[in-house]
Amino acid sequence: MAVRPLRDGRYVVETDGGTYVVDVDARTCTCPDNTIRHARCKHLRRVAIEITRGEVPPPGRRSATCAVCGDETFVPMEATGPQLCPDHEHHPGDLVHDRETGSLLVVTRDLGTRADETRTETGDLVSDYETNADYGDHEPVFEAVYLGSLPADAGLADLGELRAYRFPASRLRPVEQGFVGAQSLGERFARV
Repeated sequence: MAVRPLRDGRYVVETDGGTYVVDVDARTCTCPDNTIRHARCKHLRRVAIEITRGEVPPPGRRSATCAVCGDETFVPMEATGPQLCPDHEHHPGDLVHDRETGSLLVVTRDLGTRADETRTETGDLVSDYETNADYGDHEPVFEAVYLGSLPADAGLADLGELRAYRFPASRLRPVEQGFVGAQSLGERFARV
């Protein structure tokens, strides 16, 4: 059996006996076993297995290519711009390591734009910045603040008020997800 996702969240299942359309959310298939006998058919099971194995995207998601490593990843259907796999994705509050300076930073936001389309405060493109020469022009850009500039009472909501710098995705190596969250840094370290 071959399974292919359709753009509407359903799947085409091709078999020696025919081609059927499976809707996982509605638990339906166009095969006779499901339509006439109302039985859970092998086509529904096959699609579920392939989703679980990561061979096809789950409903509501589509295949995309990671802008850093080129691996296939599944993203929301409405996602636009360059996409990243879980290994290269960063979220606000994540602690990251700058590969060029060795500094620790906290991600403040994903700009959703490419390095060759995004300008720094000085008007230069992120991709043209000298220390970004070894990173892809096509990579998404993230803003981050240096860990040393964070006040002890800073929480996730406070990150936007600090001076942030722009980096291509692969320049930032993940250290800890959700380092800055609902708790302030002071509350976090008081419990350590």
